[in-house]
Amino acid sequence: MTSTCHPHATSWGSVAVDRPLTFTSKLAISRRRSRRRNRMPTYQAPTEDTLFVLNDLLGFDRYNNLPGFADASPDVVEAILGEAGRIASEVLQPLNRVGDIEGCTRASDGSVTTPEGFKAAYDTFREGGWGSLPFDPEYGGQGLPHTLATAVSEYMSSANMAFAMYPGLTAGAIAAISVHGSNEQKQTYLPKMIDGSWTGTMNLTEPHCGTDLGLLRTKAVPQDDGSYRISGQKIFISAGEHDMADNIVHLVLARIEGAPEGVKGISLFIVPKFVLDADGNPGERNGVVCGSLEEKMGIHGNATCVMNYDDATGYLIGEADKGLRAMFTMMNEARLGVGVQGLAISEVAYQNAVTYARERIQGRSLSGAKAPEKKADPIIVHPDIRRILMTIRSINEAGRALVLWTALKGDLSHRADEEKDRQAADDWMGLMTPVIKGVLTDKGFDNAVMAQQVYGGHGYIGEWGMEQFVRDARIAQIYEGANGIQALDLVGRKLGLNGGRAVQSFFAEVGQFCEENRADEAMAPLTKALKKGLNDLQQATMWLMQNAMAKPDNAGAASTDYMHLFGLVAMGYMWGRMAKVAQEKIAAGANGRSEFMEKKLLTARFYMERVMPESAAHLARISTGADSMMAMDADAF
Repeated sequence: MTSTCHPHATSWGSVAVDRPLTFTSKLAISRRRSRRRNRMPTYQAPTEDTLFVLNDLLGFDRYNNLPGFADASPDVVEAILGEAGRIASEVLQPLNRVGDIEGCTRASDGSVTTPEGFKAAYDTFREGGWGSLPFDPEYGGQGLPHTLATAVSEYMSSANMAFAMYPGLTAGAIAAISVHGSNEQKQTYLPKMIDGSWTGTMNLTEPHCGTDLGLLRTKAVPQDDGSYRISGQKIFISAGEHDMADNIVHLVLARIEGAPEGVKGISLFIVPKFVLDADGNPGERNGVVCGSLEEKMGIHGNATCVMNYDDATGYLIGEADKGLRAMFTMMNEARLGVGVQGLAISEVAYQNAVTYARERIQGRSLSGAKAPEKKADPIIVHPDIRRILMTIRSINEAGRALVLWTALKGDLSHRADEEKDRQAADDWMGLMTPVIKGVLTDKGFDNAVMAQQVYGGHGYIGEWGMEQFVRDARIAQIYEGANGIQALDLVGRKLGLNGGRAVQSFFAEVGQFCEENRADEAMAPLTKALKKGLNDLQQATMWLMQNAMAKPDNAGAASTDYMHLFGLVAMGYMWGRMAKVAQEKIAAGANGRSEFMEKKLLTARFYMERVMPESAAHLARISTGADSMMAMDADAF
């Protein structure tokens, strides 16, 4: 889509932009209305809460003997999070609505222009080295823990999810090349991708196949020089084409001519947008082009492309016919990142709902006027508004702890000294990946809807920003494996992996925590609720062991409830641990943080009283089996 209007200069936040007059006028009207109503979305990174998790809950500095952790001293971590939060709130958040309104545009030659201000913001991101935080210093990375990069990614996604996807996809591609690429491929691609000059994508989905990759048709024809000619079409490719980087490195699944059918015959290829010349610089345009941009419900600022490959030059990464192994390195990274997106949207929606609830006056408190000098009380006094806000808050804080706890396990799986520690951490990662992706994105969408509800009718109006959060959150439940697939992965693969070693270890860890703290009078109400949830989860697990093997539909029918039951208990465990820490800090004087710690205890109590009891409902549904679900004939629907 192009415009014949003259460009009109304006600014948005700290980023200078140019856009067509018609768009500027539309945006200016929106801003005038919002000034009149004194409300547009804002975002402040929850650095205090992140630091509580890293320092007080995880004891981040205990790992300073491991590679990368020595450089992540408390003052360095605090500085990095503070600056990341500033960029998120001052540079990226002001562009969030711009990206939603303007979207990306595709020219007739297939080139794509990102929304005004995105390129300048990406330059700021790249020049600050934000994309290089966790990567190998040998290729220009900073070598810091992935846990820290995960915290930063939450801030960026809260501020502008569509923008954050560009470097997010690149990080996944870097991970795949780092693990499976040849030394030459690493030397060729990683330095430019890590410094942000080049970006990356993952190309899996085709028009006729999504999750069932065995059906893919994209083909790869070997060439005499060792390269391949790649032909086919991929759809839903996030960041597939844009104007922010000098080159785009596509990782593409394809089947080499003559390879076996099904998933056993799939290989992975590096297909750059520009084929590199003899000096390793972008040269001739490759045979890959954006055929169209998808018209989407949300994340309009991210270019979601149909990519057409026409004898494009590609290079095999890893072994032939073993492409899924390499791609799953990227997909697991992406799935955890998508879980973070669910948390991120939930957090920014919560922040704005709280602000609105404090300011909006409507009705009187049921227990008597709280603002008698005003004509009505702020709606935050009403129990149902409190129900919404406390529910979201309790899930956000537990979700953040679970994400960072899991990210730390990811670091330990690669950096721990002892093999047993690496194995235990890897077990946790594998078990929690589908839980974090599925549960946090489902909750992220639900929480965005609840936050929108706080606004009443204003939540339905675009200029307030809440309906964008709802639309943006929705995709996280779908991409990188729809949440039903995550649930099946948990039930069908992760529970029984290695004889159930990971899940049994989790049960033992949570059970031991409950036992150790049940005699503590202050902790007992929390551990009692957590133990009840754990018992429900263990009972559900036993039911699956007894009923799923003989009748696989029972596993499928139970899977989503089981995933959410697991998530409830995992987040409950986080609340138990956080409450324990908060109690200890208060007993020691809290060092000026008594109010913060008291709020932790209150929120933990709310979660255990009002959220954890959902475990019983999940167990009841699981144990009914699949009969009523599967009895009706397909043509009767």
